[in-house]
Amino acid sequence: MTARADAMEAARDCVRRARRIAVLTGAGMSAESGVPTFRDAQTGLWARFDPAQLASEEGFRADPPLVWRWYAWRREAVARAEPHAGHHALATAESGRELRFERFTLVTQNVDGLHRRAGSHDLVEIHGSIMRTICLEHCGYDQADPVQVPAGEPPRCPQCGGWLRPGVVWFGEALNPSRLAAAEAAARDCDVMLVVGTSGVVYPAAALPGIARRAGATVIVANSAASELDGEAQLLLRGPAAAVLPALLAP
Repeated sequence: MTARADAMEAARDCVRRARRIAVLTGAGMSAESGVPTFRDAQTGLWARFDPAQLASEEGFRADPPLVWRWYAWRREAVARAEPHAGHHALATAESGRELRFERFTLVTQNVDGLHRRAGSHDLVEIHGSIMRTICLEHCGYDQADPVQVPAGEPPRCPQCGGWLRPGVVWFGEALNPSRLAAAEAAARDCDVMLVVGTSGVVYPAAALPGIARRAGATVIVANSAASELDGEAQLLLRGPAAAVLPALLAP
């Protein structure tokens, strides 16, 4: 048996014995579905723009149509993508159709909604969702239907008249406190934390595996390449999520 097979079998054993699972996913998970990562999206027409122009409140206020058009382009890319076998394996594990857990909480840094489309429900979208539209002035308006979002000029909020903006966390913004609290609670309360497709450089999400390990959980990192979170892992699985997750979460 190879070392890789040993790691997979040990990880499968941990998962089968666990009652509470927490999962953290990042951009590598979505990249396998063809969704450009944030940096990869700075290509072609958009290569000459600083990311801070396109993903910050200051940049939006300086040129609302520019930022809105970039996010419209990204929404179109997301709409063309489909959840892969890894997304579906997580949704099946949560449903309990094959493995039985007391709790299965999925925390994602991704804003593309692929986990939700695959069927995940106990989902914490810690960085928001590109398919949501919220008010720049924080009046409380929140629209979840991207079909009603025009692709050209940013619309005005029907409640207060301010600009509408994508419902994602921008540079310089704090995470939604309730989402962060839910993510941290899942990390503290799990038996196993599975970390998939994240480089581990974006905080506070990158702190979650450490929280889980200090609380006594087994941390399993599944990535195609080395990450900043490998040091938190008791078990490392190398390979694409679309191959690793179905094997790991099979009954």
